[in-house]
Amino acid sequence: MTAEPAGQLMWSPDPMMQRLAAFTVEDVLSLPDDAPRVELRDGVMIVVPSPTYDHQDIIGLLWSWLRRHAPKQYRASFETGVALSLDATLEPDVVLVEAAIVGSRHYARPEQVTLVVEVVSPGTKRRDRLEKPSLYAAAGIPHYWRIEQSPLHVFAYELVNGDYRLVADSAEELVLSAPFEIRLPIRDIAP
Repeated sequence: MTAEPAGQLMWSPDPMMQRLAAFTVEDVLSLPDDAPRVELRDGVMIVVPSPTYDHQDIIGLLWSWLRRHAPKQYRASFETGVALSLDATLEPDVVLVEAAIVGSRHYARPEQVTLVVEVVSPGTKRRDRLEKPSLYAAAGIPHYWRIEQSPLHVFAYELVNGDYRLVADSAEELVLSAPFEIRLPIRDIAP
């Protein structure tokens, strides 16, 4: 037995709109409920790969840790996006935004975002290590963390003069003074 009704195909982006690079944030927001998660890159939809169990565990544990430890002016979230422009969006694994963001919104504006976190997986190495940091930096997001899984290691970057500079990294305990005083034992986010 299949999960798809006979004669019905799974959702995919309209090929003509893809060729024209004409998709906008509005198009993403109007996708059907069964559509996969996507990011927009210059009007082209990019399907976000499904995460593994370990990837999801790290995301959930970090989200929970941030919810417990971040000051009240912040709100931790996951599976929500950042709208960089009308035709560009990203879906960080974890995001720390202004606490004032409430309700049924999916996207935050870059100026509402304090920290974005990407957990690197085999299928996302290039985007998480090279492409996304440059896009987050260009948008002015002050903090970016990259989490490598094997072995588990967190790299924390701070935006300085338009580029991310490594300020801390650890496989034991991440210690930072910004965006708030952080002492994150890496074992607390280990799957």
